[in-house]
Amino acid sequence: MTAEEGGQCEQQFFKSLDNELNKVDKFYKSKVKEVVEEAQNLSKQMDAFIAFRIKVEKAPTRFGFDPPPSSSNMVPMSVFKGDSLSNDSVEENDKNISQEIQEEKPKNVTSNIFASINILNHVKINEAIQTHFPTTKQTELNFSKENLKKIEKQLKQAFIEFYQKLRLLKHYSFMNILAFSKIMKKYDKIASRRAARNYMRIVDDSYIGSSDEVTKLMERVEATFIKHFSNSNHSKGMNKLRPKTKRERHRISFCSGLLVGCTAALVLSLIMITHARNILNKPGRVQYVENMFPLYSLFAFIVLHMLMYAANIFFWRRYRVNYTFIFGFNRGTELNYREVLLLSFGLATLALASIISNLDMEMDPKTGDYKALTELLPLILVALVIAILICPFNILYRSSRIFFLTTLFHCICAPFYKVIFPDFFLADQLTSQVQALRSLQFYICYYGWGDYKLRQNTCKANDVFNTFTFIVAVIPYLSRLLQCLRRLYEEKDPMQGYNGLKYFLTIVAVCTRTAYGLNPVTGWRILAWTCSAMAAIYGTYWDLVVDWGLLQKQSKNRWLRDKLLLPYKGVYFGAMVLNIVLRFAWLQTVLNFRFSLHRETLTAIVASLEIIRRGIWNFFRLENEHLNNVGKYRAFKSIPLPFNYDEDEDQDD
Repeated sequence: MTAEEGGQCEQQFFKSLDNELNKVDKFYKSKVKEVVEEAQNLSKQMDAFIAFRIKVEKAPTRFGFDPPPSSSNMVPMSVFKGDSLSNDSVEENDKNISQEIQEEKPKNVTSNIFASINILNHVKINEAIQTHFPTTKQTELNFSKENLKKIEKQLKQAFIEFYQKLRLLKHYSFMNILAFSKIMKKYDKIASRRAARNYMRIVDDSYIGSSDEVTKLMERVEATFIKHFSNSNHSKGMNKLRPKTKRERHRISFCSGLLVGCTAALVLSLIMITHARNILNKPGRVQYVENMFPLYSLFAFIVLHMLMYAANIFFWRRYRVNYTFIFGFNRGTELNYREVLLLSFGLATLALASIISNLDMEMDPKTGDYKALTELLPLILVALVIAILICPFNILYRSSRIFFLTTLFHCICAPFYKVIFPDFFLADQLTSQVQALRSLQFYICYYGWGDYKLRQNTCKANDVFNTFTFIVAVIPYLSRLLQCLRRLYEEKDPMQGYNGLKYFLTIVAVCTRTAYGLNPVTGWRILAWTCSAMAAIYGTYWDLVVDWGLLQKQSKNRWLRDKLLLPYKGVYFGAMVLNIVLRFAWLQTVLNFRFSLHRETLTAIVASLEIIRRGIWNFFRLENEHLNNVGKYRAFKSIPLPFNYDEDEDQDD
């Protein structure tokens, strides 16, 4: 390479480097401007919160006024204003303020409190604090301790999210400066130059290298949070602002492996017992299968879904899908795939042990007088699982259980709660567990009506049971439809209407298919086949195009999308084909293909295929959501603030 060509290459190199520096600097500056504005808004929110707390926690004094219980509550929140303050200086300043307040004359105390409470004349509380119904209105302040707790909780969450945003910005600045430093060191080494020091001066003089706004804001947020939300307990406040990364524990892996071995051993034992005692050829086997299969298949469906979810978590983490942010999990409390495997194989071990115990008691002549009691084993297992799920003690991942139960409650109460991602994601999972819900329905019938005592199955001959067969099958889809209508009302997004239409078609298909199963005549068969085909085609299109974001003809990855996380494009095409095949698998319940299998077994296989399809759908659905978040620079939850100032309303008008 000639000297002239080398000079041109160097010129192009530094030009590209300058462009990258300008791009990074511009982006960082815009984000710092956003957090400064957000800090000012939080400052105003804290002023209103402190005044609100004074008003609620009032107590008469000899001066005839209502001072707050602590000096910190009387001082307007000013840590976002003025110069940077360290934690020590803030604490020292608080002590000085407290001493001044104690030494002040009653007249000054009264005037300070009036000045603080006067803020409340210019604010209104968001009605969302008080109700779950969709509204954007503001209401007059209701000075109750219940509202104070809600406001404090909401502001605490807002500060934690804001602090995480500041930490990420600081990390962004550090990583980019480090990148420029490494690039220049590499350049000096290859070109035998000493340009790194001079160029790093330019980087240090840029906004991203010289601005300390983020550091100052972090110090102020720490001081404010510790003072007002942690009772001046520094370690407690910092633990909430900076939650520790969850440690991977070897005992989880050991216990999971142990339970995998137990599950495998119990499966082998079940097969050997079945063949050794020739259970499949004994009289009464058909009745026994029809009774026991729906009872125990419930656990098989749940375990399979948990295994798919564990696989989802493994691949989300491997390909850096930010699923903890998408689901809104609390940092450090989310379950990893090892813990999900532990729970799933633990449940599988209990279920298999119950099945073997049931078979053993069934075949043992010594327990012949207690056959009704042997029928209670599945019910005892269900009761145990429910008891663990609602256990209030801090054992077996209480935070995850509370999160699951809360989300499930939101699904049941749709559309009375604002719909967020975990709500409709769980509702989608329930649409793949219709057969499990029907198993629960069978539990109620079999044990509630006393069939287990006579070891009979009269459920399907009962009109009430058949009516609830329709209702139970429709519940997940109806919940999802109501969620779509709620989002359509709030967001005015027509796509939610089209999504709701998909679930409406599915409800019609499920009802006609159920009617055909109860009354297999030609008319119901044609109607069920037509509705099922329409719902399957619509659902498949929505899966591939809307939920996964694929089949984009103009994409640089033809028929896929521009950004892909998986390195192999064939995986996406294979997933699309598999999704279509599994989508149409349950059409065989209408087409009546002949298989040498019991009807209950065939139904369980089709239900299992749907759960597998849902597990595949989960990965690509969250991948698409993650890429959308990355494209929109969305990495933090949007926390609605409790107060609205009068000037904010005027600006909106």
